[in-house]
Amino acid sequence: MPFARIDPADYAAQLTAKLERFKADFAPYALPEPAVHPSAPQHYRLRAEFRIWHQDGRLDYAMFDPEAPKRPVILDDFPVAAAPIRAAMPRLRALLMASEALKRKLFRVDFLSTLSGELLITLVYHRPLDDAWEVAAQALAAELQAQVIGRSRGQKVVLERDWVLEEFELDVEPAPRRLRYQQFEGAFTQPNGGVNRQMLGWACRQAAGLGGDLLELYCGNGNFTIALAPAFERVLATEISKTSVQAANYNLVANGIDNVTLARMSSEEFSAARAGEREFRRLQGIDLDAYRFSTLFVDPPRSGLDAQTLELARGFEHILYISCNPQTLLENVAALHDTHAIAAAAVFDQFPYTHHLECGLLLSRR
Repeated sequence: MPFARIDPADYAAQLTAKLERFKADFAPYALPEPAVHPSAPQHYRLRAEFRIWHQDGRLDYAMFDPEAPKRPVILDDFPVAAAPIRAAMPRLRALLMASEALKRKLFRVDFLSTLSGELLITLVYHRPLDDAWEVAAQALAAELQAQVIGRSRGQKVVLERDWVLEEFELDVEPAPRRLRYQQFEGAFTQPNGGVNRQMLGWACRQAAGLGGDLLELYCGNGNFTIALAPAFERVLATEISKTSVQAANYNLVANGIDNVTLARMSSEEFSAARAGEREFRRLQGIDLDAYRFSTLFVDPPRSGLDAQTLELARGFEHILYISCNPQTLLENVAALHDTHAIAAAAVFDQFPYTHHLECGLLLSRR
């Protein structure tokens, strides 16, 4: 069963096991003692997705065990979910069951919440959505004080907006900063908000004093960009997702950041442009030679950095690397070992009670 092992009493031991495995894997590369950033043992997850199980007139939240994919695991509670999600789950279920327009052929429910308490609920159907659905959904949104979206094949109905606004305080020198982030439904967001704040704080502490200009690849909605920008003279950030670039532009304005230029392109494309191998219209008006890059920041997908981006990274004095996959991080560190050494390390327990571990390294030129 997926949640049988979720016991807060076991949390410290499972984090220690992950930390020891990380230290053992990176020991050949003179790993400094990592800073450890734990998660709250419960109520930490800002996103959740559930199938809806229909039986005998009931609706239930369900997940499926990979070892028994046809047998639903009915959920009365989801203790890892953040407070806005946990509070809404029983109320939403009762309201759905009371409305034929809302419950008919409802297939899935997705939740997106924030540390600041906002909530967006997406209802996914195996049928077209009509005016009766929209009227009932408006009443649902008002009752739950949440954003509600309806989806079916080829159809997306947004009642008010398809995003939430995250807002929290980041404890950085010389004074704490209040950060704001627009987060779109369906786009990537950090699932563990408390640990994300710790990651941002650690990255800012490593960036302090590096100076010069920053190149950021995979910037997403600007999660790290906005936190790191004040530590550098100028920032050039790249991201391929159109939705994420839209959110990043909004977030830069919302946070009063004016030293960042965004380029909508992949890391591979930027690497080719930087090497003079290709020209891109998306870089028109951006003089790459005018930048005094001291630092590269990367937060890549699980596959890590490709060979071309690794070659680009060799040219930087500092590489600040956040990874969601220690194995590909280890491979990338091995590839850079002849030019860069590990100067600082940290682990971030984004996904408690799983084998997954987020980690951060500051690599500096030898």
